[in-house]
Amino acid sequence: MSTKGNAIGTILIENTRTRVTEWRFPEQGYRTGIHIHEHDYCVIPMFTGTLEIQHPDGTIKRSELSKGVPYFRKKGVHHDVISVNDFDCCFIEVEYL
Repeated sequence: MSTKGNAIGTILIENTRTRVTEWRFPEQGYRTGIHIHEHDYCVIPMFTGTLEIQHPDGTIKRSELSKGVPYFRKKGVHHDVISVNDFDCCFIEVEYL
């Protein structure tokens, strides 16, 4: 499975220990594209809403997010993140290099 992403990733900080990226989804249907996380990471939603998480086998899980409430994941996560919101939204991703 391969998907091309159109979400806008802007690196805000990058050094030998961390990378901080803003991922922006200007409208419904924007996606990161299928990817594998090579590092542990934390996500901080800057909105309250829903994202769909599509796995390589095609299964989709909806994830309800609350503004400012972070979550942590271990490296190895393999997915595509898709906005199903009818508004511009973004999250901050902090990777531990």
